[in-house]
Amino acid sequence: MGTTNENCLVTQPIEVTDPEIRKLVKRALAEDVGAGDVTTLATIPARARARARIVAREPLVVAGLALAEAAFCALPGPVFCERSIFDSQHVEAGATLLTVRALARTILTAERVALNYLQRLSGIATLTSKYVSAVAGTKAQILDTRKTTPGLRFLEKYAVRCGGGRNHRFGLYDMILIKDNHLAALREARPNPIHVAVRRARRKYPKLRVAVEADTMDQVRQAVEAGADWILLDNMPPRVLRAAVRLVNKRAVTEASGGVTLDNVRAIAETGVDFISVGALTHSARAVDIALDFDTQ
Repeated sequence: MGTTNENCLVTQPIEVTDPEIRKLVKRALAEDVGAGDVTTLATIPARARARARIVAREPLVVAGLALAEAAFCALPGPVFCERSIFDSQHVEAGATLLTVRALARTILTAERVALNYLQRLSGIATLTSKYVSAVAGTKAQILDTRKTTPGLRFLEKYAVRCGGGRNHRFGLYDMILIKDNHLAALREARPNPIHVAVRRARRKYPKLRVAVEADTMDQVRQAVEAGADWILLDNMPPRVLRAAVRLVNKRAVTEASGGVTLDNVRAIAETGVDFISVGALTHSARAVDIALDFDTQ
């Protein structure tokens, strides 16, 4: 990621170079600052400098430091950011994540935007890490879904990777996933909707993987017979998942989905599925507690 401030120095290169990052940070600052940070402008001398630390208030997995740095670097004056740790690392409560030396006005004005990104993305990474730990020792891998905040999908999927999870398809364009409503729209197709949908998908997009959502064992069997690459086993209890995995017998990738929680994810993983997709990673992750503290000495 580049910055809009040529005087900004960081101890390591900012990893993400996509210009969209700069747009997001600029838009977030514009939303928060508007015509000006009136409290800071009224109370803090223009030339006052300060040093502040961004600190974890609870154990967490870090994600989004580059965005925090970009928020400070987008504002006037020389800025120096020093990372104490890096994205994907587990830290304990009290750990310093980032130290910032800059104009006091810059730090105060960028504080909330920097923390919002860090708290949100680290929350996703932290929750993902818990799911990954819960299935450790099984072959199952944790996947995210498309249940993301509009406009922030690539950031939230990055946070999933920081937590040790894997990304499912990024959008409607990079993998064919024939779901229940596709099949409902083809309910009159013969010999069956799954066969017809897979055949059409192969013809139209021969280079893409074809996945089929299956709610029943009959649909699992039809998906295997149709030659699907990937079978999404939707809302099946562990007993049925185990039977579905045996039926598929490695002829397709298997994914368990629906109703997955930290309480049941281990039992799901032990059925032998290849992947477990968890929408909660991005749609329900709690923002973790991260604060910015000014050094007073």
